[in-house]
Amino acid sequence: MMQIVDSSIVNVAIPHMMGNLGASLDEIAWVSTGYILAAVIVIPLTGFLGEFFGRKRYFVTSILIFTAASILCGASHSLDALIFWRVVQGLGGGALISTSQAVLFEAFPREEAGMAMGLFGLGIMVGPTLGPTLGGWITDNYSWPWIFYVNLPIGILAAALVGAYVHDHPSQERTKHVDYLGIALLAVSAISLQYLLEHGQREDWFESGLIVSLTIAAVVGSALLVWREMTAEQPAIDFRVMRHRDTWVGTALGVVVGVGLFGSVFILPVFLQGTLRMTAWQSGLIILPGAIATAFSTFTAGRIDRHVDPRLVVTVGGGFFFLSMWQLSHITAQSGAHDFFWPLIFRGLGLGGLFVPLATITLSGLDRRELGQATGLSNFFRQMGGSLGIALMATLLVHYQQESRSVLATHLSWYDAGTRMRLGQLTAAFLSRGADVASARSMALTAMQGQLVQQASVLAFAKVFLLSGFILIGALPLLLLVRLPQRGGQRGPAAAE
Repeated sequence: MMQIVDSSIVNVAIPHMMGNLGASLDEIAWVSTGYILAAVIVIPLTGFLGEFFGRKRYFVTSILIFTAASILCGASHSLDALIFWRVVQGLGGGALISTSQAVLFEAFPREEAGMAMGLFGLGIMVGPTLGPTLGGWITDNYSWPWIFYVNLPIGILAAALVGAYVHDHPSQERTKHVDYLGIALLAVSAISLQYLLEHGQREDWFESGLIVSLTIAAVVGSALLVWREMTAEQPAIDFRVMRHRDTWVGTALGVVVGVGLFGSVFILPVFLQGTLRMTAWQSGLIILPGAIATAFSTFTAGRIDRHVDPRLVVTVGGGFFFLSMWQLSHITAQSGAHDFFWPLIFRGLGLGGLFVPLATITLSGLDRRELGQATGLSNFFRQMGGSLGIALMATLLVHYQQESRSVLATHLSWYDAGTRMRLGQLTAAFLSRGADVASARSMALTAMQGQLVQQASVLAFAKVFLLSGFILIGALPLLLLVRLPQRGGQRGPAAAE
């Protein structure tokens, strides 16, 4: 949870950082981008790095790097220093989720792995929702450096507990070969892809020469990376783990969940604060019940993992998510906090019910030696799915807003009786407040324009919400390809050996 929260908590503090550090919006965006770019390189390498340094040593070191960099981020007095330490923080944080997941799945017997994944999944699924809420509260009541300082006690405790209780498997073998070419190709392709997804909308996509160049680098680099790693004797990223049908199906569904989770988490605060004019704290309170529902459903999914087919749980979770998106697509400009309660409860139940069964599908049939590589790759692709979801939602929002504004504008005409009546009502209202006739008419026109923009925004968000639901539902037929092993008394990879 510490790592997930930290990747989203910064966003609400950006205005405070801009004022304190004297940075523009484009400059301060690198505080988020630098962290993500560093983490996205490390995530798929966690299996290799765990084998090279020893999983326990690598895990503890990553926690300490993340924690130390957090303190130095908070202590930064210049933009350059803050960006540098955020990159270092990303190098440490990128290892935490994949390594944690591999450790848990290796340590617990199969009949307890679902419960372990359920508890672990609380941080994965609740973190993106809690980040903006916690960040808003800290920055409003203290100052932005404290969003980094809060990691200190958690990081020290985590490192101490891992050092005391997590141990490498007795049969773990250390690799001594470093695939420098594979790592270089990963860095080029991953950074290019992540950057174009993060900044493509802002740069107007392929109208920008930079985005075109990054697209070419991402495509060519990815192709060379796959070729290199599939032919190398000791690859840094072992794509061969994807030969298992359940692993690639679970990973593919994880990408779709990433699109839905990060996409909906991204656009909902924008809708609440941008269109409905709510504060960060108000939007956080609206989102909070959904986070609690996510925690409940994740925990429940872990409890029933031994007894219920994970394909059924994924299907039910997808159904809840679609129901939520369908309800959110009917939200209006007059909606209040109570109108979001049940849609976000259903979204929380849906998303929370997806993580544990997808982990079971992706990892349960693997050999112990393949767990590190599989968790790294599955988390990497889910991260890419999240970035794709945010980029897709942002692009479609702009498109749908422009489209809706054009359609609505055709109905605003001097020849339309409703338009003339509404303009007269607004003009009379401004006249009653002491404005002269010319000023009242001008303010009435401005108000109508604002209402047009707001309604176009509502219609655009409705389409995007509904699309998010259809994307997830459309991927569920992949479950027909899953071939789970027999569950009766079977133990996990570590226990089996």
